[in-house]
Amino acid sequence: MSGAAAPGGAGPLSPAVAIVSGALGDIGRAVCEELASRGAAVAAGDLRPTREARPLLASLAGAGARARYDRVDVTDGGAVRDWVAAVEADLGLSTIIVPNAAVVTVAGIRAITSEEWTRQIAVNLTGAFHLARAGADRLVERETPGRIVFVGSWAADAPHPHVPAYCVSKAGLRMLCRCMALELAGRGILVNEVAPGYVDAGLSGRMFEADPDLRVRAAAATPVRRLIEPAEVAMQVANLCDRRVRHITGATLLMDGGLSLVTPAAPGREP
Repeated sequence: MSGAAAPGGAGPLSPAVAIVSGALGDIGRAVCEELASRGAAVAAGDLRPTREARPLLASLAGAGARARYDRVDVTDGGAVRDWVAAVEADLGLSTIIVPNAAVVTVAGIRAITSEEWTRQIAVNLTGAFHLARAGADRLVERETPGRIVFVGSWAADAPHPHVPAYCVSKAGLRMLCRCMALELAGRGILVNEVAPGYVDAGLSGRMFEADPDLRVRAAAATPVRRLIEPAEVAMQVANLCDRRVRHITGATLLMDGGLSLVTPAAPGREP
């Protein structure tokens, strides 16, 4: 199922086509809107019903972007390949690929179930691999340069005992980024990661809503003394997609406000 928006306008990313998973989450939505504001057509994907994508499609249409929405399960490699093909047939070849879909369960190593562990690895790591590889395959086949930007996390750098599967999935994502970057560099496909710290939205945001004091503690624990807004993450994703960026690949843009400089996460002190 897809919805069309108005023809895209001029911008530094025009006439690129971007494909973004987890597009109805706070960060995913912000990424779609930022890419559209820079002239890209946007293919948004998520598991949520199509009706829930209408506000996003309206926003993208307001930016003058061609856009579509598809329900897709990133853990299904075949479904992801079908999605990439459908986007290409409708909007054109995706030259900007943003694997963003992610889930988290708050449970320590001894408490997390095998099903919860498997689900997080499947979505956060294997799902990212499915989209990145499917998109890269089409770029290679068409001999076209492109950009792949993974949305990672500072959790790949520091143990978070309350979300171990999430940490492991994001650490794996970082190495996936580096391996793909090395293999694809000679083909003009640059592969990078944006790794946020505490975002006041999305997965962290839901924890902050449940415990407002946690938001205060998280901001206080961050050296810059503020949390990250989704638009800040989106801006850095879009910056790495700029055609003028030609020598950054296999890199992690760590935007954690200095968290990784001071202390690992610890239960009861940080989220």
